[in-house]
Amino acid sequence: MKQPFENDWKDKITNEMEKTYFHELRAFLKQEYKEQTVYPPKDNVMNAFHSTAYEDTKVVLLGQDPYHGPDQAHGLSFSVRPGVKVPPSLVNIYKELHADLGFEIPKHGFLQKWADEGVLMLNSVLTVRAGQPHSHKGKGWEEFTNEVIDRLNEREKPVIFLLWGKPAQEKAERVDQEKHVIFSSPHPSPFSANRGFFGSRPFSKINQQLEAWGDAPIDWELPVEWK
Repeated sequence: MKQPFENDWKDKITNEMEKTYFHELRAFLKQEYKEQTVYPPKDNVMNAFHSTAYEDTKVVLLGQDPYHGPDQAHGLSFSVRPGVKVPPSLVNIYKELHADLGFEIPKHGFLQKWADEGVLMLNSVLTVRAGQPHSHKGKGWEEFTNEVIDRLNEREKPVIFLLWGKPAQEKAERVDQEKHVIFSSPHPSPFSANRGFFGSRPFSKINQQLEAWGDAPIDWELPVEWK
């Protein structure tokens, strides 16, 4: 995994990586990457932290585990690199983005701009075996991402947590809602998007909250074509 952190996450979570459970997780991953096809590539596992500094985080967009198809996952939840077919969950996110803010739907799935805008694109579990969703569940990543939520929860400047689906919503108990704000809905997956994700208007709600705090809104608009 790409180390060290080159921003302020270094002071927040490096010590967590010295704990026993994380050493065990690292040993498990070393074996998995050696014997199995695992996504994302090793150097991309921590991309969410490299892309969005602790103090720059305005929104935490929390997913479940990475995409498990070839060339999809690159360390940002819900995002795929340019040239990769847009996955169904992201298709639905784009539909809601269009319905909410009117933006034209991109032809790519690369969400790096959101990370640059201050959206921490985090999954609860940061690795997965090819073709086997949830295959790295219960190996230690949940404990690590709980710590990430706890560190953000400590922050004086408030954070918005966008929790889609039950695994993400399980993190809500770690958030002080006297200080921070949670927006949650069903997951954008085709299996659940019609149960309340569509029509939830998360993008405008987030920007209204940021503006109420006197903070700059997120520019959610993505280029239609990736050049």
